[in-house]
Amino acid sequence: MLAVTQPAVAARASAVAYFQFDVPPDTGRVIFMLTDPARITEARNIIKGLQTDRIHVKGTIVKSPARYNPGWSYHLDPASVVFFSNAVEVCDATPSYVQAHLAEVGGSFLPGNVWCPWRSRLLREVPALS
Repeated sequence: MLAVTQPAVAARASAVAYFQFDVPPDTGRVIFMLTDPARITEARNIIKGLQTDRIHVKGTIVKSPARYNPGWSYHLDPASVVFFSNAVEVCDATPSYVQAHLAEVGGSFLPGNVWCPWRSRLLREVPALS
């Protein structure tokens, strides 16, 4: 059995990050998880104002709650999250509207479960829940 060194443990721990966004004028805030180091860097750059073109959140809705996204009966598949400038209207909705119409997600509402709120704003990185 190989021993795991401290740097390896630290590298694994930093491979997961959580971010919060909102979609004005909706008051709901959504937290999503990222596991791709390039996407984590991109999200941090958006928050710092270093990336100003692709700043809106897009991802695939999973119709189940996630402990890191309290208050919602859904979360975004971490592997699906990307950032965009422009998107088609069919994937635009507020967090509260998604919650209220979750049973319809994947049909004519948010086909393929793809959600791309046009007004989404990445607000901050949030600490991992313990």
